[in-house]
Amino acid sequence: MAGVFKAYDIRGIYGETLTDDLAFKIGRAIFTFLGCQKVVIGRDMRPHSKPLFDALARGLSLQGAEVIDLGLCSTPMSYYANRLLGADASVMITASHNPGPWNGFKICRANATPLSGATGILDIERIVREEDFATPATAKGRISSYDIVPDYAAHFRSFADIRRPLHVLIDYANAMGILEAEVFAGLFHITPLYDTLDGTFPHHEANPLDTRTLADAQQAVRAGSFDFAACFDGDADRVGFIDEKGDIIPMDMITALIARTILTQNPGANIFYDLRSSWAVKEVIEEAGGIPNRSRVGHAFIKAQMREKDALFAGELSGHYYFKENSFAESSALAVLYIANLVSQSSQPLSQLIAPLQRYHASGEINSTVADPPAVLAKLRAKYSDAAILELDGLSFEYPTWWFNVRCSNTEPLVRLNLEAQDRSDMERHRDEVLAIIRG
Repeated sequence: MAGVFKAYDIRGIYGETLTDDLAFKIGRAIFTFLGCQKVVIGRDMRPHSKPLFDALARGLSLQGAEVIDLGLCSTPMSYYANRLLGADASVMITASHNPGPWNGFKICRANATPLSGATGILDIERIVREEDFATPATAKGRISSYDIVPDYAAHFRSFADIRRPLHVLIDYANAMGILEAEVFAGLFHITPLYDTLDGTFPHHEANPLDTRTLADAQQAVRAGSFDFAACFDGDADRVGFIDEKGDIIPMDMITALIARTILTQNPGANIFYDLRSSWAVKEVIEEAGGIPNRSRVGHAFIKAQMREKDALFAGELSGHYYFKENSFAESSALAVLYIANLVSQSSQPLSQLIAPLQRYHASGEINSTVADPPAVLAKLRAKYSDAAILELDGLSFEYPTWWFNVRCSNTEPLVRLNLEAQDRSDMERHRDEVLAIIRG
């Protein structure tokens, strides 16, 4: 059991740290903690997702909860089902972009409000560890099935406004983007890559943050004629984009582009972005008449803040795109639709739509393994004490022409650096200087 209860979800290697017996106990603990009477459960295509569902559902049912089995679906679909079906809680069985042996649970309260380590996952861990479960019900809860895919596809297809024929390449990575893309049926022509469900990931990992996983899509775009490419992760709550030339688009530039589009119809709206994002994101939001809000990294934080300010949209550098329309949760399909709408309505290709937004030069996220991460942050604070310092998530240091953020990993002795500057040579110089301090 040790180590599977994470900051944002429950995750481990099936048969080793995450077993059917543990899943059964987690089901009982979810009921004990939330008191949930109706729970919707979706799952990804990993071969062990079904036995984990059976065990989890058995634990919930034993306590008297009604369980609605969504079957195979994307994580955004599980959030949509949570609200549509009036559930008290939802669980998505997935390990997202992790390799095939991994699996896990993403847990939400009603209205797709996520549980994090601070808001319930550690409580569930304690209940499991102490076996402090509520008394089983006199009658087991009913287990039924519901296919959420048609509802989700029909709802989000209503946002389509395609003005000309498009040809889009989609890399499904043998994962749940295959179902997420039901939204696009009949809207534009799709050329698929790896469009058979296979939880062993035979072609490449389902992680659009790793540029190596995008290489096949890049090659296909350069060899063909496409308006753009979209690349999903394992549970389709993240998506990466490649322009018509085969170049990877930074995910914060997609945040800026979608934000500007939304603000044309909703001036004055609140928009969130994570603090690793380019200065350009804030500038674009302001230029479009919106209210920019910087957030710490992590979906639980962003979703909570979106709710507080009734924000319409948020984007993270990790390729998560959040919409009020999906209970302030991710919808990768809607992100793709916004880009498709924009490209179809413009006389410019996607690369030219993005170009004016790329105003600065970014290092990308650089991880360094260090012996004492807090000591490293203390050194940086002393070195750059003349900067404007923000402690929203780790430490952010801002100067007139450049900035950087350093954060410690929740689970590993890592320090993560993101740095941006107006000039490329300055970015490289400052990057190397900061890395030298981090790495000693």
